[in-house]
Amino acid sequence: MLEATVLCVDNSQYSRNGDFPRTRFEAQIDAIEYIFQAKRNSNLENTLALISSAGTSTPQVLSTFTSQFGKLLSGLNETMISGEHIHFVNTIEMAVLTLKHRQNKLQHQRIIMFVCSPLQLSAEKDSLSNVANLLKEKKIALDIINFGEIDDNTTILTEFIDNLNRNNTAGDDSKSHLLTVRPGPRLLYEHIATSPIILEENGSMMDGSVDAMIDGGVGVSNGGFMDFGVDPELDPELAMALRLSMEEEQQRQERLRQQEQQQQQEQEQSNNNNNNNNNNDNSNNSNEHDENSANTESNSQ
Repeated sequence: MLEATVLCVDNSQYSRNGDFPRTRFEAQIDAIEYIFQAKRNSNLENTLALISSAGTSTPQVLSTFTSQFGKLLSGLNETMISGEHIHFVNTIEMAVLTLKHRQNKLQHQRIIMFVCSPLQLSAEKDSLSNVANLLKEKKIALDIINFGEIDDNTTILTEFIDNLNRNNTAGDDSKSHLLTVRPGPRLLYEHIATSPIILEENGSMMDGSVDAMIDGGVGVSNGGFMDFGVDPELDPELAMALRLSMEEEQQRQERLRQQEQQQQQEQEQSNNNNNNNNNNDNSNNSNEHDENSANTESNSQ
């Protein structure tokens, strides 16, 4: 499905907690990378944008719509962890405004929001109702990934998503989802991978088949699992586990590659600065030599 997606990261102080490896914030980074790959594999014309939803002021657009994960990662790396909670309503409004500026107006519109801090919505019931009506009017789907503070947030988020899906006339393309995740052995992105947020995007996965997830031209298709003695039609859960493991390794290698590129760029910049300093020193020495020569000639005369 052709889609424009705005990802909203929870960068509140609660994202420092380590109940999800390594922290809630870093778990979001891995999940965002997975979602990016899934959306791009679904349709190469899909684009994604990124917003930070916490902080002392208003939500911040970290990246406008792009087809390059590096731009999203750059925005994530520049994100400051601050604030006690997210600006829930303001973030959604900012995401709606961002979607308005998508280049391809044929793209379906979706917001995926991470929530790992207690919501402060007791005094915003009218605002919640208004933003729900706005999403319905614009035919924008909203997926919420609720983790970390689920005891505080699940009830109100369930009511909010139910309201969005009530009297939905736009069909499944604008259906909203709530994914509530408890701490456990599985990583956050693994829960997302087997949720309707991804499975309804890749409809063929619903029948037990396993799509190829490609990163830089490397991927595993249904037939590729046979090299491991696994038939995805007979054992889809094991095939899914293999795929997730491979994706995690690919993501790790991609992060290392980007870190190496950054280090190389910093080294080149440092070398250029040193060369410029050396050239300046040589120029100064040459000027001093010329002055000394001129003084010598003057004295001899």
